[in-house]
Amino acid sequence: MTFFRKDPDKQQLPSVDKALPGRSEGMPVPAMHFVNGHPLKPPFPDPLQTIYFGLGCFWGAERLFWQLPGVYTTAVGYAGGYTPNPTYEEVCSGETGHTEIVMVVYDPQAVSVHELLKLFWESHDPTQGMRQGNDVGTQYRSAIYTTTEEQAEQVHNSKESFSSSLKQKGYSDITTEVCDAPAFYYAEEYHQQYLAKNPGGYCGLKGTGVCLGG
Repeated sequence: MTFFRKDPDKQQLPSVDKALPGRSEGMPVPAMHFVNGHPLKPPFPDPLQTIYFGLGCFWGAERLFWQLPGVYTTAVGYAGGYTPNPTYEEVCSGETGHTEIVMVVYDPQAVSVHELLKLFWESHDPTQGMRQGNDVGTQYRSAIYTTTEEQAEQVHNSKESFSSSLKQKGYSDITTEVCDAPAFYYAEEYHQQYLAKNPGGYCGLKGTGVCLGG
């Protein structure tokens, strides 16, 4: 994106009392996914499940997942912070505590959690803290937010495995934030499936070249 953070304050999460107040109403978003025509908002049909990934700028991250067979729908938004229903500008200020997140709704009979995690770990550098490459700030931090016990267990196992592989290649500790899914706030309409609407748009994703085994 166009925001390149070099102010060290933008790499520090705000305290809850310093966070922006936000608003009660969510962002209006299209009813259907621009690429596959599936709904962007729940309820989703059984047996679909949801998991949330943050791996830097959410434009390119969302495209990775909507292209994966077995993924039913995706949407971009903000999570992990304090400000309800923030705007993009507010998130970029570093004063919401949120990171840029991709909601991934998938069919567990068609794609495994392991396949989703493999794509996540291998598509960015999860050791960079509050940044991904030139995109610097708390909203670019790596994160996984889970909704089931199976997801949480597989995330834990994959993180240990990938951490070991990274260290063999000289990388530092993984900084990915892992927890049960907090509230997810949809981003503005123009961000949804951005790179399908703007094929030449910015994508700063870059993996480490390290692979997740299994």
